[in-house]
Amino acid sequence: MEESLKAKILLEALPYIKDFYGRTVVIKYGGHAMIDEELKSSFALNIVLLKYIGVNPVVVHGGGPQIGKMLKQLNIPSHFKEGFRITDDATMDVVEMVLVGKVNKEIVNLVNLKGGKAVGLSGKDGFLIKARKLEMIIDKKNAPPEIIDLGKVGEVVSVNTALINSLQKEGFIPILAPVGVDESGETYNINADYVASAVASSLKATKLILLTDVPGILNENGDVISSLTKRQSIELLDKGIIKGGMIPKVKCCLEALEEGVEKTHIIDGRLENSIILEMFTKAGIGTQIVS
Repeated sequence: MEESLKAKILLEALPYIKDFYGRTVVIKYGGHAMIDEELKSSFALNIVLLKYIGVNPVVVHGGGPQIGKMLKQLNIPSHFKEGFRITDDATMDVVEMVLVGKVNKEIVNLVNLKGGKAVGLSGKDGFLIKARKLEMIIDKKNAPPEIIDLGKVGEVVSVNTALINSLQKEGFIPILAPVGVDESGETYNINADYVASAVASSLKATKLILLTDVPGILNENGDVISSLTKRQSIELLDKGIIKGGMIPKVKCCLEALEEGVEKTHIIDGRLENSIILEMFTKAGIGTQIVS
């Protein structure tokens, strides 16, 4: 019986494997999946499996907790505004050191140890992520808008897809740290969700998958919504049902869909093999947002 079930699972995955063969999938890696050792191992195996069956994964990773830990060790205070880390010169040095020098290379090493061919990059490599300073303006009722200076926090201007495509053609798996650079060489800290969305849009990826620490988008009763259209997502945003940290993630998905990404997914990275379950089973997990 158990062997029969295994066969059924493989057969269920077959049409999805055929559909995704040769296609690009951008995965934002963050949250608990980057901390728990078993989940880290599972994530690396999922990425290697995708490559072996003909899918082209591109990973964009975060690293907020690791940055916070290092800042604390160096006695550099952390300040946030509207969910963004205010990034002065000293903080930017730590951000780049942790994201590019430590976290990125740890992920690359883990994927390689599992049998993949991973290459770690930051936005500075080959002008991969061209950025500019993020201007945050908050509208207020009966008062002038508030302009917030976040320091060296940036937004994506463009992505050098030629570099990523070249690596993919040679069988490599790009692992991207969300650090960008402007034309004058100034370095910026960029939200990893937004980088993943921009990369997926530029590559015209078939999927954008965001790993989170929640089961997916929840309805008013706290149940996971398995699938949403763009219109339904906007309605839930307007009604305040989608709230808190889920708002920017949903907006990233909507932007990617506008730019030609076929499907976007917000899934629970705390579940082992969450990427494979979402991509290759009929039921899936988490929430997909489609056009």
